[in-house]
Amino acid sequence: MTNPKEITLTQPAPRRLACSRCGTEFGCGLSADCWCAEEAARLPMPVDHEDCRCRNCLREAAEAAK
Repeated sequence: MTNPKEITLTQPAPRRLACSRCGTEFGCGLSADCWCAEEAARLPMPVDHEDCRCRNCLREAAEAAK
């Protein structure tokens, strides 16, 4: 029988992405623990042919959307 105290839940390694706007490489955790969840900037989910943006481009796009 498995000892519940020995079970550890591990998060998968962040996937590596290149910003769809500037090409900067960054990590995406695909969870609420991802760095983007800490950002005050909020944008709609990316559309076709776009993916996530790096921290700087996310902030710039959110400012431009105001």
